Amino acid sequence: MEAKLMHAVQYKSYGGGPSGLKHVGVPIPTPKKNEVLLKLEAASLNPVDWKIQKGQLRPLFPGKFPQIPATDVAGEIVEVGQGAKKFKVGDKVVVLLSHFSGGGLAEFASSNERFMVARPAEVSAAEGAGLPVAGITAHQAITQSAGIKLDGTGKQKNILITAASGGVGHYAVQLAKLGNTHVTATCGARNVELVKSLGADEVLDYKTPDGAALKSPSGRKYDAVINCATGIAWLTFEPNLSAKGKVIDIAPNASSFTTFLLKKLTFSKKSLVPLLMIPKAESLDYLVNLVKEGKLKTVIDSKHPISKAEDAWAKSIDGHATGKIIVEP
Repeated sequence: MEAKLMHAVQYKSYGGGPSGLKHVGVPIPTPKKNEVLLKLEAASLNPVDWKIQKGQLRPLFPGKFPQIPATDVAGEIVEVGQGAKKFKVGDKVVVLLSHFSGGGLAEFASSNERFMVARPAEVSAAEGAGLPVAGITAHQAITQSAGIKLDGTGKQKNILITAASGGVGHYAVQLAKLGNTHVTATCGARNVELVKSLGADEVLDYKTPDGAALKSPSGRKYDAVINCATGIAWLTFEPNLSAKGKVIDIAPNASSFTTFLLKKLTFSKKSLVPLLMIPKAESLDYLVNLVKEGKLKTVIDSKHPISKAEDAWAKSIDGHATGKIIVEP
């Protein structure tokens, strides 16, 4: 019997940007052992998606060509493979698919249950799909790297969050404010009021002299910086750090690792910490429940039908999205 086809977006080689994405009909996947089949309701894009296409993470990613990109999805389970026990047909879920195999820009996707959590009725598909990579990255940066307790206990810390209106940044501001923190944030002028509404105590337009210098308006030194921006030199951060302040770099590059090693070798009390997100289902579940309780929100930059996935891709590459870019089948 001929397999039923679904609409998907894929690329066949490195490079090409938005024009490298092709709309194709491919067979609906069959769930393997311990997998379920999802009818997708929303996917969100992350910079890592187009960085993989660009070849910045070769030879690790993608696992193969052609590649259906995107990993952060929400959907409904329509089939359960052998051995899959956590969920049943009809369950609504939020899922982090593998970066190795992708699969998010399609009508259906098969996935292991490992990084899959229930999505309550109070959380929309788009809100849920925004969470996996950006939300878990923000959660790990705040709780593990910066050591902030989200129950509000612990000594007050002064935190700086750069690019605070972006995908990771807007979650980081909200999570930091669940702890005992004073949050300074940077963003573009058009997003200052939004970032204040997310809870930031003081917000700097990054294009002003003080914003470019990362200076706290109240003169505070930062115990931790969640750096969601690119291109800021260590020399800009250093004078703004407290005695044992650290910069947590969520998109580390060669220069970050060099600074990290240099600070270690010179026994500096100020440090740079490259953050490599480790996916954890319990972190994702915690975040979904915060959204359900109204303590965390996904700011949605824009929604695009899968037929216009190239527009969403171009917007992500442009790097000025406010919150999350969503693609809907």
